[in-house]
Amino acid sequence: MLLAVSLCVSTLNVYGAEPIPHQTLNANFTKLTNAFEQLDLSAMEQIYTDDAVYISETQDRGIISGKESILNLYSRFFNKIKHKNATLKVDFRVLVRYSEPNSATDIGYYLVRFHPGKESGEPVSEFAGKFVTVFTKDSKQQWKISVDSNTHAAPHFYYDAKPVPNLYYGRQFIAATSQE
Repeated sequence: MLLAVSLCVSTLNVYGAEPIPHQTLNANFTKLTNAFEQLDLSAMEQIYTDDAVYISETQDRGIISGKESILNLYSRFFNKIKHKNATLKVDFRVLVRYSEPNSATDIGYYLVRFHPGKESGEPVSEFAGKFVTVFTKDSKQQWKISVDSNTHAAPHFYYDAKPVPNLYYGRQFIAATSQE
């Protein structure tokens, strides 16, 4: 009898589980991409939770805590890009997603293409990295970034990443050069 009850409870847990909100989570990467490409700080503000944490790839920067501190970091970065009359193209490829009812963790690669202002005469450059992003539901049940971390990686990891069903795969940039 105990076995029968435990089987029923297990079955209820499987059938009662919420489906993974792939479309909603994937849409956050589109929002993030647009915010970077438009250098839009107000869009960035909508993406992060108030108590978000950012772990940068740089060795000389500590952990950044709080949305305002993260926005200050992006503001300085965006101002540097604007000052150079440059633009960014950004893309993400999610390879792994772990999901719970109120949180989801995405792991993958990103690529950033830096397009300098025409007057600079410099060529387009690119850099890539690995990321781990944790989304949590806020008080309005909106999925927002609560933990954002990244490291550097060779661009070929981004280019070699294969699509995973239901996970964000971006615009599928093609390698600009045969660098690596």
